[in-house]
Amino acid sequence: MGDLKLVKRFDVTDGFFGRYRKLVKDVVLPYQENALNDRIEGAEKSHCIENFRMAAEKLRTGSCDGEFYGMVFQDSDVAKWLEGAAYSLAQNPDPELEKRCDEIIELIGSAQHEDGYLNTYFTVKEPDKRWTNLHEAHELYCAGHMIEAAVAYAECTGKARLLEIMCGMADHIYKHFIEEGAAGYPGHPEIELALMRLFRCTKEEKYKELALHFINVRGVDSDYYKKEKSTSGWTVWGSNAVDTEYNQCSEPVRMQKKAVGHAVRAVYLYTGMADAAMETGDATLTEACRTLWNNITQSRMYVTGAIGSAYEGEAFTKDYHLPNDTAYAETCAAIGLIFFANKMLYLERDRKYADEMERALYNCVLAGMQLDGTKFFYVNPLEALPGISGEAQTHKHALPVRPKWFACACCPPNVARLLASLSEYAWHVLPDRLFSNLFIDGTLDLRDTFGGRIRLETAYPYGNKITYRFEPEEETMSVPLAIRIPAWSTGTVICLNGKPVKYEMEESGYAFLYRDFKAGDELTVELEMPVRKVYTCNKVSANTGKAAVQRGPLIYCAEGVDNAGDVLSLSLKKGGSVTVGEYLPDKLFGIQELYAEGYRDTGAETLYSYETPAAEACQITLIPYYAWGNRGLNQMRVWIPEK
Repeated sequence: MGDLKLVKRFDVTDGFFGRYRKLVKDVVLPYQENALNDRIEGAEKSHCIENFRMAAEKLRTGSCDGEFYGMVFQDSDVAKWLEGAAYSLAQNPDPELEKRCDEIIELIGSAQHEDGYLNTYFTVKEPDKRWTNLHEAHELYCAGHMIEAAVAYAECTGKARLLEIMCGMADHIYKHFIEEGAAGYPGHPEIELALMRLFRCTKEEKYKELALHFINVRGVDSDYYKKEKSTSGWTVWGSNAVDTEYNQCSEPVRMQKKAVGHAVRAVYLYTGMADAAMETGDATLTEACRTLWNNITQSRMYVTGAIGSAYEGEAFTKDYHLPNDTAYAETCAAIGLIFFANKMLYLERDRKYADEMERALYNCVLAGMQLDGTKFFYVNPLEALPGISGEAQTHKHALPVRPKWFACACCPPNVARLLASLSEYAWHVLPDRLFSNLFIDGTLDLRDTFGGRIRLETAYPYGNKITYRFEPEEETMSVPLAIRIPAWSTGTVICLNGKPVKYEMEESGYAFLYRDFKAGDELTVELEMPVRKVYTCNKVSANTGKAAVQRGPLIYCAEGVDNAGDVLSLSLKKGGSVTVGEYLPDKLFGIQELYAEGYRDTGAETLYSYETPAAEACQITLIPYYAWGNRGLNQMRVWIPEK
């Protein structure tokens, strides 16, 4: 989503995300490859690779055995997997994986029409209905994800075959919508941000023009989908074409004030808008992005960085409507928020974007995958109640355990591609400044820009100390270094070789130092990382009288397995202490627990009672939210009553 060269430039090695790098390489990518080939016993069928085989066969012979299987956007799962594989290959050369990727890419190419069109659903199932249902059929969405994969694969491996394929598809789209003047805009935004990436990779101005076209025409004719439905005569799901707010087209994008509709579509759209604003200097587009960002983060975002509170439509609802046990909080939506945050951070330097990027990453996104990399959440509730979660009609979406795969499997490969490309978010390398946004253990190669390497070492997110070690090629390296100081750290200390060093604390929330560093220099940042109780305003009805617990970037939760099987009877002691436990390397792949003073109610077991519940003092054990759901069926709660 940012500077793809950073994937090669920054070598994530040890520490917290070093484990995830290895996990993606050794477990996640092979597991997902098997899923795409329907080789995981007991998992939902994918059929993704088979769909491409059938499409290629149909183009070659005029017919194919079998029928298209899966969602109308099934192609995008392969695209996201290929993108994740590309990032992994950049850091972990693997000839066998690369060979298999190349074979899949050739298969994709054989499913492409002579005019550049590529989409297995329409090739196999609906060959006469191309571009007649932009609202539902996800042609532009699938093209966008495959374009992203193409750019990533070209820049990470040097191989341009997929890029050639997708330039052909992009040229086809340009001809249809620009040269031939076809009306409409994407039902599921994604191609906007993808075209901006393609433009930067190829320097072809028409791809930027096409991205801007889709952004600029959106909502100008707010009734486009309604008109389309009345003329096309067919539907995929019977979606509501009249609900312009849900479809994010009630008005042109520069006039939109609230984050509405399908949450993933919204943040993908906003990401493209922010990228376009950065490229063009469009002040009105910038202001629209800023307004939408503020609405999300100040009124419509969970404390875990999750967005999208409603199962119905996977959507935003209203300001301050943030239910916990029925939260939709799709993993893809949190990933999309990270994309949006990263582009806003390029657009205007303010730590608030990196703070929320970090919040979404360490909490919601990581919770979306089992710690062993083989199971996944689509939905990330903030409260789980076995017997209700996943079972009651209102809670069927909020599963209390992670499945092996999904019929709609957009989230698993999205997690893979994000975790494999964290360097794009951790660092921003500009000609006049180096930004350290996220504290991830690894070595950053800056020989071509600032004359050396920087090695970042940290036990973050559990440890509060970040060390930058400098390795100049010559005697010194001049580095204009800007380090994000998280808003939750109010007492940060920065030292050079053990002695306090002067720095400029900018309004942006970054500490700026411009120095000549010599070999062996160590710059240390010690963040204040106390345990904090978090409260919401009284407009959030779900959290009245409740508190969440946070330390550093991590939100904590209580699970039944650590608390006598029952978290519903627990309450935090108002003013009570919360202590930090020792680091436990063998528990949940390494965590620190928190221990809070609290109470356990022991009231009557009847539904209603006139007896005041008795309360016994107890200790409440809390674990990081990202690690919940890894020890079987459990109660879980983030927001805990306080009394």
